Amino acid sequence: MYSGESREDWDTVRFCALASGSTGNAALIATSSTRILVDAGLSMRELGRRLAGIGEALEAIDAIVITHEHGDHVRGLPVLARSKKVRARIYMTRLTAPSIDWGGAEPNLETFQAGARFVVGDIEVESFGIPHDAVDPVGYAFEAGGVRIGVVTDLGYVPESIKYHLRRTDLLMLEANHDLDMLKVGPYPWAVKQRVMSRVGHLSNLSMSEYLAGDLDRATTHLVLGHLSEQNNHPEIARMVAQQTLDACGLGACLSIAAPHEPTEVYEF
Repeated sequence: MYSGESREDWDTVRFCALASGSTGNAALIATSSTRILVDAGLSMRELGRRLAGIGEALEAIDAIVITHEHGDHVRGLPVLARSKKVRARIYMTRLTAPSIDWGGAEPNLETFQAGARFVVGDIEVESFGIPHDAVDPVGYAFEAGGVRIGVVTDLGYVPESIKYHLRRTDLLMLEANHDLDMLKVGPYPWAVKQRVMSRVGHLSNLSMSEYLAGDLDRATTHLVLGHLSEQNNHPEIARMVAQQTLDACGLGACLSIAAPHEPTEVYEF
């Protein structure tokens, strides 16, 4: 929150998960004057189509902030960087940048140290390191007008440092990647299963539930579960686990599931 400003002084803050899953990830945080895309894991064409479906346009995006270099988070980035129609500045950590294959593009790039804060228009962006098997992965918290939105997927567990950064969120997008039993009997090779279950892998439904029970801020009004595995989880299993935990703990957050093939609703604050 910017000092001296109250929520009444600001326009609506909006959030939409455009896609979430192993096939591609992208989300939009927007005010009336600023639009930030979190990750670009879909083709430029598909990103444009999904943005148009919620009344937005790629040409209006001010910044693209990247969590890490895995393909499902940066697949569309080289084409976006080459496009003359896209004016967005691309933000990523200075260690992540060299791992991106830009395909000859000269990106409009801004690098930062993991843990840094920076401002895009009227949105303050807070980065923080996350435990995942990438070069320098980060999660983000975004603030505008007293509204705080946290986005953290692709993490093997939730350390105390991340719990700190996710306090006071009005909306939290959190990973619920796999059901442990489904993963263990699923089609992945054992080495991949070990990676997914590791402390630098992905968050299970159980780990997600443990975080909700012990650490979800009671100020959080919306919880969006993301990055569900299509092979090792099911939306209704993740929903059931999360809702049972919310109910048992007396937490009133409205629960929804982000899907890989269509956007969520547009949340407004």
